[in-house]
Amino acid sequence: MLFVLIVTLLQVSSPKKVDIVSVTGCLRETPPGTWVLTTATDPVPSSANAPRADEIPTTVPAGRNEFRLIGVSEFNLPAHKGQTVMVKGLYIKAAPVSRLNITSVTTVGPACAAAPAR
Repeated sequence: MLFVLIVTLLQVSSPKKVDIVSVTGCLRETPPGTWVLTTATDPVPSSANAPRADEIPTTVPAGRNEFRLIGVSEFNLPAHKGQTVMVKGLYIKAAPVSRLNITSVTTVGPACAAAPAR
């Protein structure tokens, strides 16, 4: 009985795994100081390191996701504002907007494609 209780407590208290992913999208600041990735691709498993050359898309992919970026103070995001970027980071799935605690930012395209009309 004690064994079952200990196993149950370990299962309840064990932390959930946070995946490291890569996402490509348009970097926007809205409102000031809040960074989001719009028209972003689906997250794909990755490593936290900056992408290798063969990981950077040669054509800018279009996506339908939006992610709020956190942990941004170490990155010069204003230099990438309005550009298509590849972001790697810890994926925190949430509603209404999931978050990425970023570990790297790489420019993929000089400017974001125009947003589709709604």
